[in-house]
Amino acid sequence: MEAWYLDESNEDQRLPHKCNPNKPVSLEELKQLGVFHWKLNADIYETDPELQKIREDRHYSYMDIITVRKDKLPNYEEKLKMFFEEHLHLDDEIRYILDGRAYFDIRDKEDKWIRILMSKGDMITLPAGIYHRFTMDETNYTKAMRLFIGEPVWKAYNRPADNFEIRQEYLNSLTSA
Repeated sequence: MEAWYLDESNEDQRLPHKCNPNKPVSLEELKQLGVFHWKLNADIYETDPELQKIREDRHYSYMDIITVRKDKLPNYEEKLKMFFEEHLHLDDEIRYILDGRAYFDIRDKEDKWIRILMSKGDMITLPAGIYHRFTMDETNYTKAMRLFIGEPVWKAYNRPADNFEIRQEYLNSLTSA
């Protein structure tokens, strides 16, 4: 996994958009924003004891797998536009990349965009209430495991969504960190 601050370009969202010079973001800085990362062996995800322990410890009881590729995801371009809308969820968003690559963009404490490149074996948890968006990279392919606590909740609330209690809780967690 690699993370950096985004440049101001409006070019294709699938490009890296690194600043010049690059402004990298560390795992520790992501952790301060409530974003957690694991590097796992995606080749053994079905039997991986490390993944099983994370799921048990964090109560991730629901799991499914999605392939994001033009020939596998109906209305591919439409879905990508929807995923790229800035939004938040009322629950954590947990994704594990089993193959390919993709980007998650999140907002920092000053509301600046940070881009997170995820590759095979990267698992990430975005906290409930964080503004974020998702997009593919230039390869236009990823296979990801989606995890949830309990039943999956697919509802996204596009920005502005500051009226939600979970958003206020998230913002308060940043000031107390």
